[in-house]
Amino acid sequence: MASAGSLVGVTGCAGFIAGHLVARLLERGYRVVGTTRSAETAKYLLDLPHARERLKIVEADLLRQGDFDGVFAGCEGVFHTASPFYLRPGDADDLILPARDGSLNVYRSCAAVPSIKRVVTPSSYATIIFGQDQPNDRTPYT
Repeated sequence: MASAGSLVGVTGCAGFIAGHLVARLLERGYRVVGTTRSAETAKYLLDLPHARERLKIVEADLLRQGDFDGVFAGCEGVFHTASPFYLRPGDADDLILPARDGSLNVYRSCAAVPSIKRVVTPSSYATIIFGQDQPNDRTPYT
């Protein structure tokens, strides 16, 4: 990825995994642009060591077209961890379509930034715990 001192982006920075990622990046000397739907939910990150000097929190909504345009200017890499999540989605499309469309929105914005060398999209256990309609079905879901 990038070297210490470089600027990197983290979508969904207020989330559990992303919060730990932001902490580790700051600890290793990176400057971080974190996005979240509500800056209020990410305020706890400002208490991390080095956050006041090297963390910028930006509000952006995955599902608003163009919300990420310009957010990652100057970044060398982006960790795309944000994804809509509902404990009880009505059907698979309630979860899959917003995740797909939100990711495409982020990827399009990243593609327009020449300095970005890599976009990393981790997965989650949540991708396999929903959607199995048959309790005895052992077919992989992902």
